[in-house]
Amino acid sequence: MRLLSFIAIGAFLCGHSNASPPNIVLIFADDLGYGDLGCYGSEKIKTPHLDAMARDGLRFTSFYAQAVCGPSRTALMTGCYPIRVAEPGNQKNQHTIPHPKEITMAEILREAGYATGCIGKWHLGAPSKTSPTGFDPATMPNGQGFDEFYGTPLFNGHTVEVADTKFRSTMLRNEEIAVRSVESWDDITQDYTREALDFIRRHREKPFFLYLAHNMPHIPLGASQAFKGKSADGPYGDAVEEIDWSCGEMVKTLRELGLADNTLVIFTSDNGPWIETTHGMKSNGRPFIPRDHSGNADPLRGYKMLTWEGGLRVPCIAWWPGKIPAGSSSDAIASTMDFLPTFAALAGGRLPSDRILDGRDLAALLRDPASTASPHEAFYYYSFTHLQAVRSGKWKFVRKRPAHPPWVGWSGRFIGNAVDELSLYDLDNDIGETKNVAEEQPEVLARLRQLAHEAHMDLGDYDHTGSGARFFDGPAPQRKAPAATKGKGKEKAK
Repeated sequence: MRLLSFIAIGAFLCGHSNASPPNIVLIFADDLGYGDLGCYGSEKIKTPHLDAMARDGLRFTSFYAQAVCGPSRTALMTGCYPIRVAEPGNQKNQHTIPHPKEITMAEILREAGYATGCIGKWHLGAPSKTSPTGFDPATMPNGQGFDEFYGTPLFNGHTVEVADTKFRSTMLRNEEIAVRSVESWDDITQDYTREALDFIRRHREKPFFLYLAHNMPHIPLGASQAFKGKSADGPYGDAVEEIDWSCGEMVKTLRELGLADNTLVIFTSDNGPWIETTHGMKSNGRPFIPRDHSGNADPLRGYKMLTWEGGLRVPCIAWWPGKIPAGSSSDAIASTMDFLPTFAALAGGRLPSDRILDGRDLAALLRDPASTASPHEAFYYYSFTHLQAVRSGKWKFVRKRPAHPPWVGWSGRFIGNAVDELSLYDLDNDIGETKNVAEEQPEVLARLRQLAHEAHMDLGDYDHTGSGARFFDGPAPQRKAPAATKGKGKEKAK
């Protein structure tokens, strides 16, 4: 597999005079929905810069993150399903905290000679009562492969307005507190863009990896005066349109510095939109997020926290002039987990040989999207530690589950409806997951159920410790079904 990666990158760069390792810029939005960019169908939000990147590069249409923030960032950084990743103390947290012994994409690229910078939201740190920042340094960006860090250790908030809660985020610069209490998020995208451009200019003479993880458009929203009140989609649209501007500034600077032809820029999101108009989406619940403060997953079903397509399928654009064919698109299954092995191949970095990775090298797909199939036989949809669905090709199998399953923690409040029967969807012809065709396709159903069983055994599940899951702090704990699920409530169908 390692040899194939280097063959792929050799072919990828063949025919180009500049074969030095490319710079890599990875831009991660927060809670951006599948339908929130012009090039993905938005009619309200104007995103000319991202639309131009799509016209000049590759637009993925079956690209997956995870259903919620912490697990999504873990999958991105480690190239693995979060349930496989080891955590401190052998815990399995709602928001995954990668163990310091896990190997991140930043560590691989730094070893390959790259300058590495993280700007924006981290949300992978372990709390610490003894650290000045409140987080264990070994689990923060500087301890996980990044030379430089400027951003938030957690999210920016969990309410519509900052004043709605006592919670206040800090801003860190490396391992020091730069701002103790953020009271407004209006300038955050401007600040991150300034920091990102400065990083690019300072490291223009050597390969660099820049991870720009925007806090927007996660609530509480913010936009600078140049964008506030300008979008037809309210405060949410304002925030997205400013992110679009930021992407335009990145591309413009890369062109001005003569770096564009040797820089891969990827834009995507950590999960689908946070649509929760009432608490837990209950019909009689208290009002929560106004619709002009959250995004849109159309034409997909569901949203953040759910394992319907709208929760995990996100926009993804890859731009690299002269290397990625302009105006291309791919419906091949790909995911954030694929970036680690892809970046390692492009950089000539060494993949860890002592552990399983779930991501696959996408270099061939970037080079020739029209004729390259997905490297994945299957993609697995987890709600924290609960395996809920499997996709293979155009088919998606959804397992039975109760309403409000207690073992999925915070996201259980979103899962108001049970799945009472084994379900199969043809995503090519039913992207909205409206028609169960399980009875019409028994052989397909059987094949995907077998894939689900294999994942259950290897990765694990809420009631089973997977044989391939990693634990660095002693013996693997044996997971079992919570007491509340025994008897009639226990999920029996796999």
